[in-house]
Amino acid sequence: MNKFNIRSKILNLRKINSNKNFKLDSDKFFSFLNTKKYSLKNIGGYYPVNYEIDDLEILHLMEKKKYKISLPVIGKNNHMEFFKWSISDLLIINKYGIPEPESFNVIYPDILLVPLVGYDNDLNRLGYGGGFYDRYIDKVEKKKRIIKIGLAYSYQRLKKVPINSFDKKLDFIFTEKGIL
Repeated sequence: MNKFNIRSKILNLRKINSNKNFKLDSDKFFSFLNTKKYSLKNIGGYYPVNYEIDDLEILHLMEKKKYKISLPVIGKNNHMEFFKWSISDLLIINKYGIPEPESFNVIYPDILLVPLVGYDNDLNRLGYGGGFYDRYIDKVEKKKRIIKIGLAYSYQRLKKVPINSFDKKLDFIFTEKGIL
C-alpha cells in the first residue's frame, strides 16, 4: 500500500473514532520527561485539527510548570516556524484552516510535539505529505539538538511506515496507551 492510501485509511479511522474520547495522560507525559532528566524548557506543540490527538492539555500543564510554549506558523514558501504562545492567547486561522499564534517571537523548541498520521515501532512517522515537519526538523537540527515526540492514537500504528531520504525519525512516540 502506498503512502496516499495509508493516509486515507488512517484519516478515515480517526474520523470514525473521534467520539471515543481517547486522551493523552499529561501527568504521565511530564513524568516521562522527568525520568529522562531533560532540563529543557521550550516546547513546541500544535493546535489539533482533523481529529488529531489533542496535545492542549499537555501544553497547558507544561505552561503551568514554567515551560515556554510555541505553536507552528506557516509562512511564505510554506516554511514553518514556531512562535511563542500561551494558552490564554488568541489564535488566527491560516490558509489551511489551522489556528496559529499572532506572536512575532520565534522559538526554537527543545522538545517538539509532532502530530502523526501513522507510525511504526522503529519510530518512523507518516505525516500528511507536505513535508512541513521534516523540513523544520532538518533546519533546527543544524542549529541544536531537539527531542522529537510524535503524538498519535495507538490504532495509528503501522507494521512498517514507507519512508524516503527526506523523512525524519522521531525519538519517542506517545499514545493514550503510553510511550514507545
